[in-house]
Amino acid sequence: MEAIRDIEFREGEFVIKTLCGEELEQSYRLRHRVFAESLGWVPLSSDGREIDLYDLWGTTIGLVRDDGTIAGIARLLPSSGPFMLEQDLSALLPPGYRVRKAPDTAEITRLAIDPDIRDRGLSGRILRALLKGVYQWAIENKIRFYYLEVEERFLRVLRAVGFPCEPLGPSVTLPPANASSVAALYDMVQFAEINIRKRPQFLEWMSAIETVDGEVERGRNALSVFRSDEALV
Repeated sequence: MEAIRDIEFREGEFVIKTLCGEELEQSYRLRHRVFAESLGWVPLSSDGREIDLYDLWGTTIGLVRDDGTIAGIARLLPSSGPFMLEQDLSALLPPGYRVRKAPDTAEITRLAIDPDIRDRGLSGRILRALLKGVYQWAIENKIRFYYLEVEERFLRVLRAVGFPCEPLGPSVTLPPANASSVAALYDMVQFAEINIRKRPQFLEWMSAIETVDGEVERGRNALSVFRSDEALV
């Protein structure tokens, strides 16, 4: 497998980038606040950080404010290591389902926004910018397919804003938080094909980035990276 390539670009008041060092430590503390303290999906930790085995091979991207604090994060797992869907969250898969483990496939995990942000307009902008970071990381690393596991209501949000995430099976109530969750597959090419017709300006925004030096790069569309007729295995 080729080495994972980092991303870094500006979006409004944020820099969207691959996190390392102190920024990565901040992401562990943010994950603890969201997934342990707020949602109760994982146990509380004495050091206030949420870290697991998947961090050994996962990549975390985040939205960094000008003061260096993190507004939102997403962890991306390449197919070279196990997916959470194969192990911890396998109950979300229908019987007999074969998880795709090709190099063009990854998994979105630990997507979170700073819970102190109460402004719904700002949190919406952060979510869209974070999803743009996930999209751009896929373009940079030639990822066409993403697995994700989310609460059923959040899947509806993703589909409403233009992300054609296809459920793999019915929702399942998972302990310990007893959240109604579902596994889904997101195809970057399907996203581009749908939005080039229905939301061309949205696709243009997702595909163009402003470098930290202020230059705008265009043409980073999934249709220019992947063959649209590639079969889904």
